[in-house]
Parts: sequence; C-alpha cells; structure tokens
Amino acid sequence: MRLHRVLRSIISDRDTKFLSHFWRTLWGKLGTKLFFSTTCHSQTNGQTKVVNKTLGTLFRTVLKKNLKSWEEYFPHVEFSYNKIVLSTTNCSPFEIVYGFNPLTVLDLLFMPDIFIFKHKKAQAKDDCVKKLHERVKAQIEKKNESYVKQANKRRKKFVFEPGDWVWVHMMKELFLEQRKSKLEPRGDAPFQVLERINDNTYKVDLPGKYEVSVTFNVSYLSLFDVGNDF
Repeated sequence: MRLHRVLRSIISDRDTKFLSHFWRTLWGKLGTKLFFSTTCHSQTNGQTKVVNKTLGTLFRTVLKKNLKSWEEYFPHVEFSYNKIVLSTTNCSPFEIVYGFNPLTVLDLLFMPDIFIFKHKKAQAKDDCVKKLHERVKAQIEKKNESYVKQANKRRKKFVFEPGDWVWVHMMKELFLEQRKSKLEPRGDAPFQVLERINDNTYKVDLPGKYEVSVTFNVSYLSLFDVGNDF
C-alpha cells in the first residue's frame, strides 16, 4: 500500500485475527475482498509460501548469527528479491512494475552508461511497459498451464452437492488428538456437505468436538460408502 495502492484482494489462512469482525470490516470499508485458504491446503496460497521460503533463505544468508538485527536488513533483502529474475515471468518484479531494473552499487563501475536512457519520450516508455506486461502475462499463463497439467496427472475430479454424505480424511497437522497413534483411524464419517463454495472447496457439517475449520479442500473428502474404509 505504501508504494502502490490499496489491495483489491488478500489471500490468507483462517487465523482468528483474519476472521475477526474488525479485520473483515476494515477491509470491507476499503473495498478489498478477503479470501481464505481451505484447511491444510497450502496450494491455495502457494505463491506466498514460496516467496516467504525464499525470503527466509535470504535472511539466513545475510544475518548469519545477528538474529536480533533482522529489521535493519529488511530493506536490503526486499531490494535484492525485487531485482531477481523469476522463472515464472522471466523478469524481475522491478522490471514488471517500472519497465527497468534500478541501479545497484555494482552498476556504478560503469558510470558513462548510467545516463544513457533507452526511452527518452514518455509515449515510447509507455508502449515499452505495455508490451512488457503483455509478454509477462503470456509467460505466466504458459507456466500456469504447465503447473495445472503436472498437478492434474494423478488427480481425480469429484463434485459433491449440498446434502451428500462424505468421509473426511484426518490430517495429522490438523486432527492432533485423533491422530496421536498410527493405529488410529485416518478418517471419520458420515458428515453431510453443507455448502459447495466451488469445485475445490466445501463446507462440511463437522461436529464441534473436533475444533477445526469446517471448510475443506476436495482432496480431503470422499463420497461416503458403507464399504469404504480408510
């Protein structure tokens, strides 16, 4: 927001802070839509998780043992990441936003070239940035198609309707009490589907004793059958 604008949408997990009335009301007033990830489904916000992992590696490299001074290094890490060429776009974040990469300390070695600008006219610069964005958009769509094709190789499509009875797969990360032992059942049923949010997300009538979110990704659900077992 400091550099660009108020966000159109925010994707987050289902932490109580993000589900609170204050948080929803605040962003509602600003016109920002809030989207929440489904239970134990990291793919929902995979892009952020990858970025956070990369930033963590950069911080560990820069900080060494000076862990308490990480805030001082944040601008340097931010600048370094924004100058990296990403595999999905074949461009750096800086280049996508501004049309060029900013100068660094190393660029000062070539002082005569600093003042040679590629686009002197505003219209030429505008056309260049538009072409860049079109190229980046096409590259992202190409990569997304590749990711989807790879992910769907072993994926079976299931569509449930409200009122259907399903099994719920109990993930160790979420159902801690129910999965203390390897010999405990890996799932429970029957539970009724309350709402179909989309083809990948469903709300299930899960008893309160589980104390977990009732929104599940379709990969953790299967149609209830008396002969079906986990």
